[in-house]
Amino acid sequence: MKRLASASITFVFLLFAAVPSSASQEQHDHGSPTGRLGTVHFTNSCSKEVAQEFDRGVALLHSFWFSAAIDAFNGALKNDPGCAMAHWGIAMSRWGNPFAGFRSPEALQAGLAAIEKGKGATAATARERDYLAAVEVLFKDAATIPQRTRTLEYERRMGELAAKFGEDPEARILYALALGQTALPTDKTYANQLQAAAILEKEFATQPDHPGLTHYIIHSYDVPALAPRALDAARRYAKIAPAAPHALHMPSHTFTRVGAWQESIDTNLASAAAARKDDAPAEELHALDYQTYAYLQTTQDLAAKKVTEVVTDIAARIQMSAPGAAAPPTAGFYARAAIPARYALERNAWGEAAALTPLETPFAQATAITHFARALGAARSGDPAAAAKDVEKLVSLRDHLQKANDVYWAGQVDIQQRVANAWIALAQGRQSEALAMMREAADMEDATEKSAVSPGPIKPARELLGEMLLEVKRPADALHEFEATMKKEPNRFRGVYGAARAADRAGDRQKARDLFARLVEISGRGDKPGRAEVQEAQKAIRGG
Repeated sequence: MKRLASASITFVFLLFAAVPSSASQEQHDHGSPTGRLGTVHFTNSCSKEVAQEFDRGVALLHSFWFSAAIDAFNGALKNDPGCAMAHWGIAMSRWGNPFAGFRSPEALQAGLAAIEKGKGATAATARERDYLAAVEVLFKDAATIPQRTRTLEYERRMGELAAKFGEDPEARILYALALGQTALPTDKTYANQLQAAAILEKEFATQPDHPGLTHYIIHSYDVPALAPRALDAARRYAKIAPAAPHALHMPSHTFTRVGAWQESIDTNLASAAAARKDDAPAEELHALDYQTYAYLQTTQDLAAKKVTEVVTDIAARIQMSAPGAAAPPTAGFYARAAIPARYALERNAWGEAAALTPLETPFAQATAITHFARALGAARSGDPAAAAKDVEKLVSLRDHLQKANDVYWAGQVDIQQRVANAWIALAQGRQSEALAMMREAADMEDATEKSAVSPGPIKPARELLGEMLLEVKRPADALHEFEATMKKEPNRFRGVYGAARAADRAGDRQKARDLFARLVEISGRGDKPGRAEVQEAQKAIRGG
């Protein structure tokens, strides 16, 4: 078969895009995407006849629709078995979401198998061999080389590839994504994120319909200090690739960081529906977690409760080894535990939180969520002995994560057990010790960033510090902590309410009225008559 460089062909993926081969459909029980996926062109040596299907696979890859991307790449291979880069695309899809944490042995084995097939394609160009060599380091020797070491080496190789082939925009885009993958959550200079964003913003000016650019810009700015910079990309991504469930969800990462709650709700309603249609339960749960979080900030509690009633059935459909959608199984199980925990804690329903049924999930960080909610609920309900039992489980889960070298999640669970122990101490009358422990937990949480798997901490530690200071009648100190929380988590209901109460008790009536007015505005779409806190705010505004 004659091979042609397809550099002059660009495809826009519209309704009735090409259907994957029957063989690939048998392998992955997903419908073929039939809507806009954006505009992507990846120059390669595959035959001209498969150019459209290959570029379609890359568009799907950029929106983290991995099962559909594999189908597209297999479709290309059916018509051009020597297409080396289709094997590269399958390997990238097997790696999956770069922000998803550890990979299963099955995914690593499947990725290596795809790479070996790609290396066996004799017609591959030197550039394509570099692509295959770069992605190979993510999979090779996984049993002996730590994942972070492998991702750092992949980042280095993609940087070299992008520099070597300056005419290749896809190399630059994927290098930027690699920088995001290796960014440390403790690096408050955001060096990797800013370097990635600079690459992506420059490229976006020349490729405004490219799905990966808006997607990765949102990821690059997905921290409180940078999130406002992503608003343009967030409001454009879903329009560029509305057929992709993750393109519908991803803007809510930015909307959550800036407190644009209704925009987050609307985009996640669409994302959850698309994920449901694609039979992607983890992706659906991930969207529902962000959606529920926004419902609770706006006091749409009845809508949030309806979500809690369906999560168990959705989670039962999660398949651990499927290449699937953007949200891996860990995100699904995290959301399964987080949604009911948030529903109780965001409403200060401490008895409900203490009565949550413990969940056993395949992931310690997800299992920990329910025990954290139970411990906090019990401690704040006046039952420190019951809370202590859940803290013991949190310590065990933290130790498990430490032994697995999962430093990030071990740290997050460690913060949770410290928070719970602080409230146990307060319930036992050890006020000074409780405040010291709570402040230490808040400082630890501020020193890192939330995971992309979550819209935010199950209950922010510094916000809890403010609540504890109110409990011990130190309103001026509490106001300081709440104001710090509001900078990091703007328009959070509990943060604004706590600040309003603290200002009122500290004697700053004007600030209290202003904050209560903001609370009423945030709750504008909330249930009627709504939470007692909203009624309190309305009364304060009237001067009652």
